[in-house]
Amino acid sequence: MDWITGAWPSGVLSTVAVVVAVLLVHMAVWRLVLRLMKDRDLADGLRHYLRWPARAVVTLAAMLFALPTAGLPRVVYGRVFHVLLLALVAAGAWLAVRVVRVAEDALMRRYDVEVPDNLRARRARTQIQVLGRVLIVTIVVLALACMLLTFPQARAAGTSLLASAGIVGIVAGVAARSTVGNLIAGLQIAFAEPIRLDDAVVVEGEWGNIEEITLTYVVVRIWDRRRLVLPCSYFVERPIQNWTRYSADIVGSVMLHVDYTTSVEEVRAEFERVLAASKLWNGQTAVLQVVDTTERTMVLRALVSADSAPSAWDLRCEVRERLLSWLQQQQPGALPRVRAELKAPAPQPLEAPAPERRWQGRR
Repeated sequence: MDWITGAWPSGVLSTVAVVVAVLLVHMAVWRLVLRLMKDRDLADGLRHYLRWPARAVVTLAAMLFALPTAGLPRVVYGRVFHVLLLALVAAGAWLAVRVVRVAEDALMRRYDVEVPDNLRARRARTQIQVLGRVLIVTIVVLALACMLLTFPQARAAGTSLLASAGIVGIVAGVAARSTVGNLIAGLQIAFAEPIRLDDAVVVEGEWGNIEEITLTYVVVRIWDRRRLVLPCSYFVERPIQNWTRYSADIVGSVMLHVDYTTSVEEVRAEFERVLAASKLWNGQTAVLQVVDTTERTMVLRALVSADSAPSAWDLRCEVRERLLSWLQQQQPGALPRVRAELKAPAPQPLEAPAPERRWQGRR
């Protein structure tokens, strides 16, 4: 216990002074760099995500660097060094995860999905998001492995672990085959691209947009704001409808049942006027045809195109409403009617008048 009354207080104070000096220099350089950055969004992201992880890494690294000057005994020095090393590895993993998050946000901002032709942006966003999650999982696993290797017991057990790795791998593969399958499916989605972020899809009989893609599951935002959560393997193993696979524009149809006396040419002219006045129509597809007949009506189909699935839905509703209103006002006879033929009853033969009966009284 001689070290308690020895020269250790001055050594500890010198160590603390070094750590404080390094931390102050780091904070000054950090603020200067953030002020000189031209990209303010990136600067805000660095300030928000990396400030505390960076301070933790710098502080722990400075403590490890200055620890030999503290004058601690060998046993105490070894334990303190081990604790600081574990903390530095954890802080480094924390900082690396936050760096991945900042890089992901910065790359996401470069690709705007609000533009009409957003195929390239949706593809890039999907790959960035999935690869970001892969990097985060890799960083966490490597950090845990490095922390375990700092323990002598863990290093000694490494040989036996390697010897039993085959059996453990078989057991883990059987027990977690669904999880591993979803991980592989998540990577397939990122590179094979059966779906992308913000794709308009029809799954399980529901129409919606891809809202989130992770390594194990996909979130579909349904049109009524519900969320449908499905495993990644679902999109690899089962057929789905992807309305925006190669482009965001889409063709929609409007069906109308009208009477046989309807003038199709006049309806087609009004249909073209409605599209010309609509802001949702992209000017590519405008077709109105008689596609079917029934015993009472003929069926008109109007094909319209828009830049996105939501715009196509709104355009279909607009065309349907405008055409019905025009038919009601201009051609009321074009609305479906039920015809019936009334036949006059057959003439009945006239009956002969009954003979007149006279009553004769008794005398």
